[in-house]
Amino acid sequence: MARGDSDTYIYRRGSSPNTRVAISQKNRVFSTPYSTTTPKQKQVGVLSTFDFSESRAVDPVRGVGFGDKIQELVPGVTEPMALTLNRTLLYTAGIMQELGYRAGVDGLVRSLRQHKWPFDIRSELVFSELVRNQDISQILVKTPGTDDTTLALITYFEACWLNSISVSFPSDSAIVMEDAAATCTDATDGTSLYGTSADTYGDLLDSGNNPLRGFGSRLYTSAAGGALGL
Repeated sequence: MARGDSDTYIYRRGSSPNTRVAISQKNRVFSTPYSTTTPKQKQVGVLSTFDFSESRAVDPVRGVGFGDKIQELVPGVTEPMALTLNRTLLYTAGIMQELGYRAGVDGLVRSLRQHKWPFDIRSELVFSELVRNQDISQILVKTPGTDDTTLALITYFEACWLNSISVSFPSDSAIVMEDAAATCTDATDGTSLYGTSADTYGDLLDSGNNPLRGFGSRLYTSAAGGALGL
């Protein structure tokens, strides 16, 4: 793939401030761009925005004869994770190429209907030196980043499909932007395996707020939630 956003001196990395507040300059987004040789994840360059979100409905349970009272809220199924990438278009590197498709100067792909396989994206929120040095004892799960000297909070967005893509050529601006939206099959930390222990994904995942351990809502504790049969 012909790249021009990370392999040249012009598009080089700069320094970023060290703060306790998470800043966008320390969030790195990686994908596996199309390559005729060995596939390798690289940072997606010149991103102006990177967003991810998901949602699920929470339905109230009410009973006849119980008055105007919610007995319990029941979570429904979770909608797929949604990603949005807004990126500056380069002559030899477009967003489709960055995500592994033979588009642009690399091949014939010009439409979503020509995508036959999904892609993965990795997001790294790199910890600042301030947090790493002062709060390292409070970080229970220390996940290494792409190099040995940094720690990062890593999220893998797995088996994603693009559901929309658009390019704008405005007359009052010289910069051409690409907008892409994707839907993901799953989001994980990328290191844990699926299994049955508390440190893996599954029904026994220790996700927090467990009332059996004295945490979470008081309605689910033995004292306040006894009427619910819990």
